[in-house]
Amino acid sequence: METVWKRGNAGLKAGAAGVTLAGLAACAPALDWRDTRPEGAEVQLQFPCKPNGQSRDLSLAGQRVNLALHACAAGGMTWGLAVADVADPALVGPALKELANSAAVNLGAAAAEAVPLQVRGATPNAAAGRQRLTGKLPDGRPVSMDMAVFARGTWVYQASVLGERAAGEDAQTFFDSLRFGP
Repeated sequence: METVWKRGNAGLKAGAAGVTLAGLAACAPALDWRDTRPEGAEVQLQFPCKPNGQSRDLSLAGQRVNLALHACAAGGMTWGLAVADVADPALVGPALKELANSAAVNLGAAAAEAVPLQVRGATPNAAAGRQRLTGKLPDGRPVSMDMAVFARGTWVYQASVLGERAAGEDAQTFFDSLRFGP
């Protein structure tokens, strides 16, 4: 995983690529959905496996931030949530755009048009949305990523599901479960 953190834009691509390689090779035969509130993330969601956490300092929207990544592998997919506080409300939109663009660049995918995303309790932002990317892993294997970026206050989030095939209904379950509050 260390090589992923050092590719391209020093660490930003870790948000997308870190999730990509965090456990793609490890597959579970079934999904075991569980309500999760990753430490320090404020958001609640359902993961189909028990996520592991790690963090790195990196540059996001021109500012040094600590990006926490919570990820696990199940059903041939890697499920992840990346979280960072950009501290300045003016940087939230640029940070969301950078998270989405970096995911596309990291996979060698064309940027896809984002569709609106409703996350209960999220701060509305024009840069928030969900998209599907199709590209390749660093080893050349084809990959599909369903990704959403959203914010609450100055905190930015990237939720993603990555695998050799599209996650379909399972990805919908994952994204529909995102919420703030009780």
